[in-house]
Amino acid sequence: MKILVTGCNGQLGNEMQLLEAEHPQHTYFNTDVAELDITDQQAVEAFVSDNEIDGIVNCAAYTAVDKAEENQEFCTTLNTVAPAYLAAAVETRGGWMIQISTDYVFDGTNHTPYVEADPVCPNSTYGRTKLAGEEAALKACAKTMIIRTAWLYSTFGNNFVKTMIRLGKERSELGVIFDQIGTPTYARDLAVAIFAAIEQCVKPGVYHFSNEGVISWYDFTKAIHRIAGIKDCKVRPLHTEEYPTPANRPHYSVLDKTKIKQTYGIEIPYWEESLVECIKKLKD
Repeated sequence: MKILVTGCNGQLGNEMQLLEAEHPQHTYFNTDVAELDITDQQAVEAFVSDNEIDGIVNCAAYTAVDKAEENQEFCTTLNTVAPAYLAAAVETRGGWMIQISTDYVFDGTNHTPYVEADPVCPNSTYGRTKLAGEEAALKACAKTMIIRTAWLYSTFGNNFVKTMIRLGKERSELGVIFDQIGTPTYARDLAVAIFAAIEQCVKPGVYHFSNEGVISWYDFTKAIHRIAGIKDCKVRPLHTEEYPTPANRPHYSVLDKTKIKQTYGIEIPYWEESLVECIKKLKD
């Protein structure tokens, strides 16, 4: 197959590129905005047609959750309009699309892990635009697979793990929110799941993926410092109200991964095992 991967300079896009070597039977077109502006409909249509693309993995997104409240127009263009362009273009070739989405499509009022059929109710611009992107992609391409994920981190780019390691080394004390509960996701594990879907023929629909387990941001930070060997930084638990942000965040966004595990026969690592692997790579 000829596969287009967008957002190749991001966390997930970089992990996808590393794994492509393990799947040499396919041809990959790794693009970011310099190679392909996915908000330009004509450019998307031409790229997909000229390169005879069979499938698209859309890793590109506007992910600055708080800035999205000020940049709603551009956030909508990248998270909603662009996926529709990509999906419509690959549909003309009878191809498939994998659209990456987010736990922010939920309002966080559940007390048990969210399944794919649970009612969506985003309460931020980021969440609303990503949900609209899901709907647009599903409507435009019959073979669209949505993967909602959460708390993404990796050795690439800026993310929570790298920030907490840096702050842990710079500061003697740190306050981190303890009343927002979810599950971290190592981008490499998500990339492995994406390739599992590709190799088994993408099965349309909505799926959830994160690592296994449940944790708060506070506990996650404590684990990051312990594994990274940071001992001189005291981490204090904060209520959400003590750290106000422009965008609302779900208090509980644990995702149930049963569907993707059963559909593709994959095993998902426990969050701490993946965190250990990532921090080891960062040290190396």
